[in-house]
Amino acid sequence: MLWCLLLLGGCLAASPRAGGSGAVLRMDVRTIGHAISTALNESDVLQKLGEGATKKKADTKPIKGISGLKVMELRATEVALQLSPAVGISMDVLVQMTLKGKRFIGGKMEIPVAANLSASSRMVRDMQGCPRLSTGRCHVALLCSWTNVPPRMLPLVVSTLQKALRDLLCPAMDMVLDLVNAKFATMMYAIPLGNAGMLQYALLNPPTVTEAFIQLELKTILRSKEGEEVALPTDLPPLTSFPPKREATTQLVLAASFLNAELSVMQASFGLNITNGMVLGLLPLVTTMLGALIPEISSMLPPSRPVVIEMQEAQPPLVTITPEKSTVHLYSTAEFWASTPGSAPESLFVLDVHSELGVRFAVAEERLQFSLMLHSLSQVAVVNSSIGAFNVLSLRGALADIIHVAYVPSINRALRGGVPLPPLLGAPYQHVELRQMQDGLVLDVPVAEH
Repeated sequence: MLWCLLLLGGCLAASPRAGGSGAVLRMDVRTIGHAISTALNESDVLQKLGEGATKKKADTKPIKGISGLKVMELRATEVALQLSPAVGISMDVLVQMTLKGKRFIGGKMEIPVAANLSASSRMVRDMQGCPRLSTGRCHVALLCSWTNVPPRMLPLVVSTLQKALRDLLCPAMDMVLDLVNAKFATMMYAIPLGNAGMLQYALLNPPTVTEAFIQLELKTILRSKEGEEVALPTDLPPLTSFPPKREATTQLVLAASFLNAELSVMQASFGLNITNGMVLGLLPLVTTMLGALIPEISSMLPPSRPVVIEMQEAQPPLVTITPEKSTVHLYSTAEFWASTPGSAPESLFVLDVHSELGVRFAVAEERLQFSLMLHSLSQVAVVNSSIGAFNVLSLRGALADIIHVAYVPSINRALRGGVPLPPLLGAPYQHVELRQMQDGLVLDVPVAEH
């Protein structure tokens, strides 16, 4: 099952209905720096501004003694980023360019220029509930320039260049921040969960800025395919403590309560009618097999008649996570039906089944993948029976085999798409180390060098 981003546009403010945070993202300063460098180098922001700077404008003061000035090879060669606790981001960008023109006294000239762009921005939550970098101060320092104009004209050239570069580069930084903010907004887009419903992340509280990372507490909004919101369970503890963030990694923590809610949306697709011969290795689902386990059936139904087991989830699954293991508890009903010639299928009995399944987590294709394995049947009890009372203990082993061979693989197929993870400003989820903590999962995402 392939899931893709459904760009509905706009961010949702955090809903007050949902208890605590479902996910916490501690974004490393290098991840943000990678997004800014990408916006500078892979977009055409600087190129467009350079082209615009060559056009003659009425309010632009010319450099005395120079005509036909053009900005060439405008590029950012180095980006240094620093987080200011409780405030936002400070940036230093080394920019290099070449200015070409003609001297009034004759001859062509070139001015190689290096400048340092210093800018700051605040990290805020905007009116739509999205994280956003707001524009702050901007300063340009001319580091060096060489020109073949007469020395007496150099102070004037430097002074004019200082202002021209500020007018050129500060708008460039505003445009770059807009590109980064657009990537922040993608965290809040709605994402389809196959045919089961929708998932959306929303900022629960204003961003928290420390010296090493920006912390985003994300509310996870889940909706069924009918559009109804599925509230996170309130009887489970929210994310209140986190392991130390590792150096050069962006850390994502997912609460067990979030996985509970995700599975509750998906549980409608867990239903399965298990029939004879459906899966290789499946016990023969005929009345003869049942009669060998439950003598009462042998006297009521002819042998070798087909049996169908209808599996349904009676209540939402429960995920429990500790540092040592992770378990999914399924609360199912198993209704046994038998067919007789010339009549409609007859319900023989309904069982209440509590299964405990181990879960393996992995990260692939920007999603949290997990697969289930049956560990045990904690409870098997008769809810309803048309054949009278019988001892269910004799059926327990056969039922465990049937669930293991047919039902659990069917659930794993339904979960094949995984849980979409919040985008990391364009950085991929690669080489992720996944750890279990009390009531949650920790994903450490190494930050790629740039």
